[in-house]
Amino acid sequence: MRGMDTIVIGGGQSGLAAARALRDAGLTPVVLEAGEHPAGSWARYYDSLTLFSPARYSALPGAPFDGDPARYPHRDEVVAYLQRYAARLDADIRTGTRVTAVRAENGGGFTVELADGTTLSAPSVIAASGSFGNPHQPALPGQDGFTGQILHAAAYRNPAPHAGQRVVVVGAGNSAVQIAHDLAGVAAVTLATRAPIRFVDQRPLGRDLHFWFAITGFDRLPARRADSPPAVPVLDDGRYRRALADGRIDRKETFPGFDADAVVWADGAREHVDAVVFATGYRPHLPYLRALGGALDSSGRPRQRGGISLTHPGLGFLGLEWQRSPASNTLRGVGRDAAHLARHLARHLRARCSTRIRAGA
Repeated sequence: MRGMDTIVIGGGQSGLAAARALRDAGLTPVVLEAGEHPAGSWARYYDSLTLFSPARYSALPGAPFDGDPARYPHRDEVVAYLQRYAARLDADIRTGTRVTAVRAENGGGFTVELADGTTLSAPSVIAASGSFGNPHQPALPGQDGFTGQILHAAAYRNPAPHAGQRVVVVGAGNSAVQIAHDLAGVAAVTLATRAPIRFVDQRPLGRDLHFWFAITGFDRLPARRADSPPAVPVLDDGRYRRALADGRIDRKETFPGFDADAVVWADGAREHVDAVVFATGYRPHLPYLRALGGALDSSGRPRQRGGISLTHPGLGFLGLEWQRSPASNTLRGVGRDAAHLARHLARHLRARCSTRIRAGA
């Protein structure tokens, strides 16, 4: 059997899409997944999570979702789908394998160090580990002395522990609104946002919004700067706006700080709160690339363009927000980015092989 061409770090949607694209490009990938199953972070998302896009527009290349293509798959359906997808791939997928560092080899290529002390080598590496391991949570004055519970959306599972509580959800995106709606059945909930929430109809003119994305080419628009992505409006079939209109969910301007058992609102009012959920997004989680000098900037973001490293030939990234398009970090869009990256790496490896042959290596 030929040696591995590419080590893919992460076995979620991005890593599996990468494996498929690399195989299609004639390369031999090895996928390293830290978890027990090749499903990435999906199993750790909150219990009520459903996709914002129908099954028809949520599949990875070569494997549509089973069942009604118009439905919105639940979190557990996505986990099962990804595990089936992995089982059908002709690729070496190693679960329970955590990467601790990637180092450049003399003459090109990479050494990948694993938590068990072993190493692997390959001429190319794709970082496809996502961002779930690096939740972004702002630090506010008085936070350390707050006597209530503070958690990020990454740690939220279901509303049961918050029954009868006063809860503030910070954020104006889809996850923030969905979590607030989830909590509203058992708790008094306020959405704390910098500006009024922007809603977009889930089904304009009777067709899901993703139908219009597909026929207009929206999902293929060129990427914006990764450090300044546009605000994403909340997709709504009417339930969230109704919840705000009838008072089941309150909305206030975000608060500037905490005070003991309370939050202090922008107008100075102090209000007792039992829990605050920060649905404030994630940042790329790439600590294992710190040993590759220059691969990351000072904030830990990869130096890349279109998923291709600007500093290390043979290094690629997959699943970054706005990597190449608005859909880059979604099930429906990551396959296109994976194919683009696989083609680039195939060219890089062919050129590397030719150079080595000419040099007599």
